[in-house]
Amino acid sequence: MFSPIGAPQRRLSKDAVKVWVISETISNVIGFVVLGVLLYLDHRYAWKEWIGWILIGLAVISVPSAIWSFYRPFLLYNNWRYDMNEEFLQLKSGALNEEHRLVPMTKIQSVATKQGPLLRKYGLCSVSIKTMGSTHAIPALPKEVAIELRDQIAHFAKLKEVES
Repeated sequence: MFSPIGAPQRRLSKDAVKVWVISETISNVIGFVVLGVLLYLDHRYAWKEWIGWILIGLAVISVPSAIWSFYRPFLLYNNWRYDMNEEFLQLKSGALNEEHRLVPMTKIQSVATKQGPLLRKYGLCSVSIKTMGSTHAIPALPKEVAIELRDQIAHFAKLKEVES
């Protein structure tokens, strides 16, 4: 008989929001510096008129995009859930377009943890799960939780542990 699968309940680390906001801020600052330099060069060397208009258009589009990038991490955190059992890995994400994925444990080929400089600063890791046709990730988990989850998935999927 069919047994229903409940919605995933486990959440990401609260520090995920900090990491995402810092990452978005760095990206925005770099983007605005490059755009500012290009606008200055356009003014200084009088490039063709259409180049100036394109740069102004990019600047106008970049401002709402930068504002959105400060709200997006909160929406991501509030809507990201994951869970697992011996049969499935469940991933739920998305604020506007909700996506609920069930990954059968039998289809998982490898699982690894990743940690960049910002994640390392906050003691977080991401778990990357690969199947034959796709890659899934669970971002920003506390390092101990990520390692435990990686090992559980590897056990359930009957994989050999691969050190990351």
